[in-house]
Amino acid sequence: MTEVSQELAPVSPSKLTVRGVSKSFPGRSGTVLALDEVDLEVSEGEFVCILGASGCGKSTLLSLVAGLDAADKGEILTDGRPVVGPGRDRMVMFQDAALFPWRTAMGNVLFGLELKPNLDRAARREVATYYLGLVGLSRFAGASIHELSGGMRQRVALARALAPNPSVLLMDEPFAALDAMTREKLYGDLQEIWRKRRKTIVFVTHNVREACVLADRVVLMTPHPGRMRSSFDIELPRPRDINAENIAALARRISKKLEAMGGEGST
Repeated sequence: MTEVSQELAPVSPSKLTVRGVSKSFPGRSGTVLALDEVDLEVSEGEFVCILGASGCGKSTLLSLVAGLDAADKGEILTDGRPVVGPGRDRMVMFQDAALFPWRTAMGNVLFGLELKPNLDRAARREVATYYLGLVGLSRFAGASIHELSGGMRQRVALARALAPNPSVLLMDEPFAALDAMTREKLYGDLQEIWRKRRKTIVFVTHNVREACVLADRVVLMTPHPGRMRSSFDIELPRPRDINAENIAALARRISKKLEAMGGEGST
């Protein structure tokens, strides 16, 4: 098997375990408890959406799983190994595409591959070309970032996150700033990419329908402080249409539960 084919072969998805995790931050009137004794288990290859009101600690939890910050209490494990910092096994996609404006679309995707010792320049470019194709941007590899629409920029960000071939993909409201038509197209694309690559995905959102159309399981968080309260298995066949009646009915059911917990999610 060549170096490139090894890189492009799907890796085994990881199991993710969050056990008893708490996190506080300093506030104007004292310490603010953002997460309180959070427990979460995500199976290998499972697509989990964490749903909750703004400020409930969803992004904080994702940052801890990514290793960008440390918990005050508890532990986070991938395949039984403690998370002690960032790693290529866990890549993050943010709401803001956070692309390098001085690089092309290709240059941004190449960024995550540049420190891989087993890939030469030609191999890195071949891998990056594959992922740009996977997100539908083959024709825009040489485009400057300012030439791309918001949706196209998020596609570049997704390709960049996928290129190191992580076993866990962490997505922090990546479609929240996009218009409705662009979001709906990306929902279909992400479902297809997940089917092909079978990553373990943790996706945080406050959009109930978005969670229903994407996830295998939706987990609800309480606001202030964030705790895991309820879980809904989504057993609808894929691909799913966000405008379908079964998605709307499920979203109404989850919204009622979220409202009863004191949180508000958009639909």
